[in-house]
Amino acid sequence: MNERNSQPTAAMIVIGDEVLSGRTREGNAWRLAGVMTEIGVSLREIRVIADDRAAIVEAVNALRARFDHVFTSGGIGPTHDDITADSIAAAFGVKIDVRDDARAILTAHYKAGELNESRLRMARIPDGATLIRNPVSQAPGFTIGNVHVMAGVPEIFAAMLEEIRPTLKGGAPLLSWSIRVEAPEGELATPLGAVAARHPDVSFGSYPFYRSVAGSTLVARAQDRSALEAAVADLRAALKGLGIERYEETPPG
Repeated sequence: MNERNSQPTAAMIVIGDEVLSGRTREGNAWRLAGVMTEIGVSLREIRVIADDRAAIVEAVNALRARFDHVFTSGGIGPTHDDITADSIAAAFGVKIDVRDDARAILTAHYKAGELNESRLRMARIPDGATLIRNPVSQAPGFTIGNVHVMAGVPEIFAAMLEEIRPTLKGGAPLLSWSIRVEAPEGELATPLGAVAARHPDVSFGSYPFYRSVAGSTLVARAQDRSALEAAVADLRAALKGLGIERYEETPPG
């Protein structure tokens, strides 16, 4: 069996009309992917959906049934179109209302008279959820079941992710070894495929580039370092068979 299959799995739902329209550049998926790799969780899917209740409910229910963790970003602010929390409650079939512990956090953060009705929307938490601390702007996210609901602002998303990182059970981290070759991808495809077939516990990728000459970055990934080293040795031999002896390697740290 491929060792990647032994890792816990995750998916991400990016929520926001502003991302789909191009007004806002999505800035959280890459960070989540990096953290998941570090802790040994395999991020398998990323969806970008609109601020639409039915779409959020459908995506959350579909992904939480398939993956060990689901992370959402966006839609938990104070405005009328921040509907993520209510949609998550609907997906789980639970009630939602302003919760005392969330209200207390906002009360302590804002000056007297500043905690208006709009800001109080950020204290609406589904029944049964656990708060995710937000050390940046204080308004909390929450976890319910295997779904982690976080802000869309990259600095806040990153802070919330660090808050829940210790609670996320992972597997062995996925190690990555890259070889940068100045040769067209078409010349490398057949030998790379043969190497991949001989090492089923290692995943391989080829990422072409063009910087004055055509080239490809070949990447091998595995949880087991010895399996990874054996696959990379085989890949070097395949490159030598093509007459390629000059390349740049970046082994795992």
